[in-house]
Amino acid sequence: MRPGALEAGRLQLALRAGLLLAALLASLTEAVAAEPATSTIESKATSEEATLFALPTTFDHIGRVVVPAMVNGKGPFRFIVDTGATHSTVSPGLVRALGLKPTAMPSIVLNGITGTALVFAVTIDTLQTGDLTVEGLVAPVVWAPVMAGADGIFGAAGLTEKSLSVDFERNRVRVSRGVEPALRKEAMKIHAARLTHGLITLEAQVGRVRTLAVIDTGSERTLGNLALRDALRLRNRTGAEALVTSVYGATEQVERGELWTAPMISIDAMRINDVQVVYGDFHIFKVWGMEDKPAIIVGMDVLGTVGSLGIDFKNQDIYFTSSRANTTKFAPASELASTLQRK
Repeated sequence: MRPGALEAGRLQLALRAGLLLAALLASLTEAVAAEPATSTIESKATSEEATLFALPTTFDHIGRVVVPAMVNGKGPFRFIVDTGATHSTVSPGLVRALGLKPTAMPSIVLNGITGTALVFAVTIDTLQTGDLTVEGLVAPVVWAPVMAGADGIFGAAGLTEKSLSVDFERNRVRVSRGVEPALRKEAMKIHAARLTHGLITLEAQVGRVRTLAVIDTGSERTLGNLALRDALRLRNRTGAEALVTSVYGATEQVERGELWTAPMISIDAMRINDVQVVYGDFHIFKVWGMEDKPAIIVGMDVLGTVGSLGIDFKNQDIYFTSSRANTTKFAPASELASTLQRK
């Protein structure tokens, strides 16, 4: 089944953007012991996935980007890279393994896709991955099905002096001073429109609607706000009704979402066809100040189909290469390689 395929009846999605799918912790003890009631992803990585860092999107699996990280000089631990999050988080299991002491009371406000929540936090002396070392980090303690056995989430948004290089075909992920030369040489480069809240945002067009696009490696699915849905006039254009979905986030609130197949998405010279987008009045768009104008979060259902991805936060450039393999692994509707075009 392709990443966007629908099951019969009501589809329940566990979605996140930035720090979106963290479960609210009633207490740290409960969180460590908690098991997911339902999940769209396996709760633990398979033995094969445990060796993968650049996991591509496939027919039946939405990919993710992982870096090895040292925490207080111990590790390496596996952290999911989230370009939509400004803060890094740790799992209750990592807190337990390192003997870290959480705050006595929930002390950090976590902004999720559907609302906000207070969560516990721990202080980490050093968090190191690649060329980046963060000292004195106050990290929220969260648990999320999307972590799939990872030890934490690495908040990549706001890395103003660093770069992220992801090679899905060679299973390589690096945080360094610059995007790898080989990637820069082969890739199509798109200059970011601006940085908002540390996010990489691009000027895009969905159908004929000008849209602000957020590149988010931490989001499973591609999400749109209501302003974009209304501007596209999807109901009038298709005459069909959207599938209504229940969208869960970091808090107890559950939001209604509508799933529609988007018209062609254009970002610079890149064309993306037949992406299934979930539209809703999501809290995260309000946090980012993006609720009034058309906006879209480009998630791993799309990003995981490229050959490689590079983000130069300092120069605000994004690099894409097409995948040599996904012509046999992806249905044409989700195939980004066939739609990548060079100027």
